[in-house]
Amino acid sequence: FALYVLGNEQVEVAVVPELGGRIISLKNLQTRREWLWHPQTGQKLFTNQPGDAFERSPLLGIDECFPTIAPGTWQGRQLPDHGELWSQAWQVDEARWEQGNLTASLALANSPFHFTRAMEVRGADILLNYEVINLSRRPEVFLWSFHPLFQLQPGDRLQLPESTRQQITEADWLEAVDSAVPPGRAAKVFAPAVQVGEAAIRNGHTNEHLTLTWDPEANPVLGLWLSRGGWHGHEHFAIEPANGADDCLARAWAQGGGRELAPGSRCRWWVKIKVG
Repeated sequence: FALYVLGNEQVEVAVVPELGGRIISLKNLQTRREWLWHPQTGQKLFTNQPGDAFERSPLLGIDECFPTIAPGTWQGRQLPDHGELWSQAWQVDEARWEQGNLTASLALANSPFHFTRAMEVRGADILLNYEVINLSRRPEVFLWSFHPLFQLQPGDRLQLPESTRQQITEADWLEAVDSAVPPGRAAKVFAPAVQVGEAAIRNGHTNEHLTLTWDPEANPVLGLWLSRGGWHGHEHFAIEPANGADDCLARAWAQGGGRELAPGSRCRWWVKIKVG
């Protein structure tokens, strides 16, 4: 597969557009830490087809969940687990790549959307800019969630704005994500109305950190996921900015989440990852 690598003396990020735009590596080159989780069997990269089970995908690294996270039915369409993006090849804008910007896009196979993600590195920051176009002649609704799987190390702690932490009342495991075992050995919680779009992992032993920031007006929800062997035996942690506080598109929309686009219209949002 074609591997696209962006970086400088501080950070390096590697992407495989053919595999759903998957980000397979995110390294702090100052400390050599690889932040992204890989299965214990290693990095095995292979293609999937629309309709495949997500747990039979390469799994590692960062995916984009769109237009749903959980499987379900919407407007007569059967939407797969973790959405449609991860199982399709994305097309790279080679002209922009020559300028150091990795812009890749695709038209979804099932839902009437065109999805684009542009990525560039500036210092220790990885900037992700998104655009979605409704290709339909009627209004269409979508969920989006960033889906990064992180490999935790001893001493890693989750840092949240106080206004965000106060929204999550029953998740003691958030206080020690490097060692805690959540109920059922896997759990996900939501902060449904974040005022500050920020969440970080900071290591008290090494002072390494990774910080996600985003626009809370565009994506007012934060999902947090920890698996300590409870999901197919895997151990990883995810910080998931999103636009709905439910993984199912139909339920999220019924609860006031998700986003609606008028026919032919588009919307944009951004995420920034900073390592140090």
